[in-house]
Amino acid sequence: MAIDSVGLSVMASALSGIAEEMGSLLVRSAYSSNIKERRDCSSALFDSQGRMVAQAEHIPVHLGAMPETVKAVMTKNPRPGDVFIVNDPYSGGSHIPDVTLVTPVAVDGDVVAYAATRAHHSDLGGSSPGSMPGGSTDIYQEGLIIPPVRLVEDGVLSETVMDLIMANSRTPLLRRGDFLAQIAANQLASTRLGELVDKHGLGRLTEGFDAVISYADTRTRDAISTLPDGSYRAETEIEGDGVIDEDIPIRVEVRVEGDTITVDFEGSSGAVPGNVNCPLAVTRSASYFAVKVVLPKDIPANSGAFAPITVIAPAGSVVNARRPSAVVAANVETSSRIADVVLRALSGATEVPADGQGTMNVVVIGGSTWTYVETLAGGQGASQVGPGASGVHVAMTNTLNTPIESLELEYPMRVERYELRYDSGGSGIHKGGDGLVRSIRVLEDASLSLLTDRRRHRPRGLNGGEEGATGRNLVNDQGIGSKVSVGLSAGDVVRVETPGGGGWGSPEGESGSASR
Repeated sequence: MAIDSVGLSVMASALSGIAEEMGSLLVRSAYSSNIKERRDCSSALFDSQGRMVAQAEHIPVHLGAMPETVKAVMTKNPRPGDVFIVNDPYSGGSHIPDVTLVTPVAVDGDVVAYAATRAHHSDLGGSSPGSMPGGSTDIYQEGLIIPPVRLVEDGVLSETVMDLIMANSRTPLLRRGDFLAQIAANQLASTRLGELVDKHGLGRLTEGFDAVISYADTRTRDAISTLPDGSYRAETEIEGDGVIDEDIPIRVEVRVEGDTITVDFEGSSGAVPGNVNCPLAVTRSASYFAVKVVLPKDIPANSGAFAPITVIAPAGSVVNARRPSAVVAANVETSSRIADVVLRALSGATEVPADGQGTMNVVVIGGSTWTYVETLAGGQGASQVGPGASGVHVAMTNTLNTPIESLELEYPMRVERYELRYDSGGSGIHKGGDGLVRSIRVLEDASLSLLTDRRRHRPRGLNGGEEGATGRNLVNDQGIGSKVSVGLSAGDVVRVETPGGGGWGSPEGESGSASR
């Protein structure tokens, strides 16, 4: 018997609940503050075909790209009792610090699903602490590349693989603890799916997988059908790549045709020397996110919701990089710019918010045995509904901050200033959210890497709303670049001022033409 609406609701809630519980266990069990405090991690469930059936409400840039990671693992003949590990951006990963563990879920010896967790690990080697150098020019400078390999085989942890990874990290004990937490989270999913099989039967579970995907597909197509058919164009820029300082254009045409959307990046820049080149999985992820923003919020985020969306990105371009292009900043900065430009194009078809801060403001400070990684919040764009939020993570990130108490306990640093950057949001009928200011004094010699954007181009307002303020990066009150790696001496102070969001509506109370 086909699943009725009540059964569909029960199954969808059960699957999303498992994904959320996976994430909770990972956060509670992790060793590093980047996961246990900032929650820079994500979890999801996939069926035996590699289709995402449920995800937790975690990090958009992780989740939209994760299906390609699972598909890469599936080519390696995963078996019951295995856990695969992968971070290769050119084999379904995003950037090297994001490491995904994929566990086949078996019933009676047959793989019926996959559980996956992705977490940002604060160091996996490379040319600078934190594995996020500001000026990398190929992927090999960014850390240890892990193709899909078995970390666990037949239920036994491979100490050989673990030792190899630990030998390439400046913080091996933290890495080991975080990997074990990911393994445990995946195992919890296996247990919970097994309980669903015991309660409802395997047939009912697989019917549930199909039903939740089909429901999301139908709802997404119905929502797209309400948008006016047409071609909508927009463009934006990345402010240099850590090697060159010139603006790097990203152009998009969004075509709405019936119940489908095509996101076409023809005309965007070719690949560049620095590290803002984007793997296709990340470009897709950012595009899916932008489209999801304009759809009803109750549509489940699974493979069905992605099916009506086609992403076209020229091979070898900045939005579809090829090995060995450097990519570490793409996951944080280029993804943010892609989300913004797709939303800007969609403003021609429906209501969208003004630009948010458009950057993750990545700050990495570290030494030979420690690494601090943070993405700093900023201003959200205002909309017709109301003002933008202040001091929040926007668009492709969904993390928390590192509490000052935790930061100062774990690292040789002291936070001297942490506050909202008042009046940095754009004015309008509804005001853009304010950015923030964070100043950190290092207490011993260290290195600093910054991956930021919106330092010279202001986040745009919409419908006559004013632009948000640009951000600033300073060391000892001297401005430095947006994508750099520099040395720090004990006593130096790093200050990052994050951008505000754009305003919505003319401050005089009369809407002007959209600022696109």
